[in-house]
Amino acid sequence: MANTQVALQMYTLRNFLKTPEDIAVTMKKVSKIGYKAVQLSGLGPIDAKELKNILDGEGLYACSSHYGIDAFEKEYDKTVEDHKLWGTKLTAVPMMPVTLWNEEGFKSFAPRLNVIGEKLHKDGIILGYHNHNFELERFNGKTGLQILFELTNPKYVTAEIDTYWITAGGGDPAAWIRKFPNRSPQVHLKDMTMRIKDKARSQVMAEIGEGNLNWPEILNACKTVGVEWYIIEQDACERDPFESVAISLKNVNAMGLK
Repeated sequence: MANTQVALQMYTLRNFLKTPEDIAVTMKKVSKIGYKAVQLSGLGPIDAKELKNILDGEGLYACSSHYGIDAFEKEYDKTVEDHKLWGTKLTAVPMMPVTLWNEEGFKSFAPRLNVIGEKLHKDGIILGYHNHNFELERFNGKTGLQILFELTNPKYVTAEIDTYWITAGGGDPAAWIRKFPNRSPQVHLKDMTMRIKDKARSQVMAEIGEGNLNWPEILNACKTVGVEWYIIEQDACERDPFESVAISLKNVNAMGLK
């Protein structure tokens, strides 16, 4: 395992990860920027052993991954085998199927997470759920995210709070992180700013520290609940994505995360 708390969510660079050759080139660039760990997501087809060789060659540790629920339900053995090969101890379901974005959907999805989480726990892997903004819709006074985590076993299903998407849903990321003490081994760091164009207002993703989120409060909350991995992500970049992830790493290092 790398001696670091910071990782890059590779989904940020998904457009540069289409082939095994692309992946090799991109991982080299990521390592050169200064990252020592990554969260696997957004990669094109590649043999698990070839990916491990690339990661090892660049001194990168795959601290975590994102896999859809189908991968665990339909290809469990292969998925777990790959994680063990990489030495990856954390994973997360990145999103619920859009057909379940309603009260009954949250209630029906939670047991599926419990089943997979318990199986993964026995195999030494910790399952998480990664939020977007739709989980903050309220149903009879409770948000979907509340419903989901109230119906999942803390021992088997952890939270991977995404700071941008909580904010986009009208929530306070620090407050949400504090809701899950000892249940938040990883967090997604993602900043938000505003753009005005032709009198239209839009929220956009920004490099960490270049937007408007309250990072001292967010990082304090992370320390309070025991976050182990601070994962930088930027779904959409207004500049070269490699430049964006370099800026974010520089800024989080300046905040005390190494």
